[in-house]
Amino acid sequence: MSDSEDPNDEVQYHIAVGPDDAAERVLLPGNPERVEKVTALWDDSEEAGSHREYRTATGEYRGTPISVTSTGIGSPSAAIAIEELARVGAETFIRVGSCGAIQPGMDVGDLVITSGAVRQEGTSKEYVREDYPAVADREVVAALVAAAERLGHDYHVGLTMSADSFYAGQGRPGFEGFRAAGSDSLVAELRDANVKNIEMEAAALLTIANVYGLRAGAVCSVYANRITGEFRTEGESRAAETASLAVHLLARMDEAKREAGVDHWHPGLALD
Repeated sequence: MSDSEDPNDEVQYHIAVGPDDAAERVLLPGNPERVEKVTALWDDSEEAGSHREYRTATGEYRGTPISVTSTGIGSPSAAIAIEELARVGAETFIRVGSCGAIQPGMDVGDLVITSGAVRQEGTSKEYVREDYPAVADREVVAALVAAAERLGHDYHVGLTMSADSFYAGQGRPGFEGFRAAGSDSLVAELRDANVKNIEMEAAALLTIANVYGLRAGAVCSVYANRITGEFRTEGESRAAETASLAVHLLARMDEAKREAGVDHWHPGLALD
């Protein structure tokens, strides 16, 4: 691994990955331990880099080249992974994470596919003005929906709120019951605005990807139901499986676009 901080170095400083180590389409879980759980679903894989919270593996899923890079917790570290993966040729990113659901009818273990995000995190504000929207790429959303349908997983599509903290920023009590200003009403206000879930990375991912002209989306497993208070680490493999199949479908979408001579996939270019 290069020990230079030059962001133009061939091997990237934080993720320890070079141009030949990552596929064009990359899954982004937070926890490094999830990398092996993701690659267990693939045809084959090989570790490409490991440094700090960033662990990368590259392989194939149903014959489609694919990579996975863990990003750690929160938007600042996720932004570093996105920056450096883009520098080595990645063009499509799908966050594979966990979240808290805040709408009725959303069960622990369900999937949430993000269509857009509330930018309550601070990282994206360092890239672009605050009224710039965090919007998921429509092809990525379509591929995730198609994948969830084909796999038979229960899912919801809608807006996500991304926070910078797990406790105060998500309306939870802090140490010794500390309550941040506005935390008592935060979840109810988001629910009234039809936000589906809360997590910590999607808004930065979508914002940065749009600024750079890259494709991005997110699919998260519901671990916490903020209405009932239920919490279980369930559905992790469903999110990974859905995202992996979505990458395969995106590759087929891209091929269909090339064959049709068009720039954007649409339902008229149906996939078998």
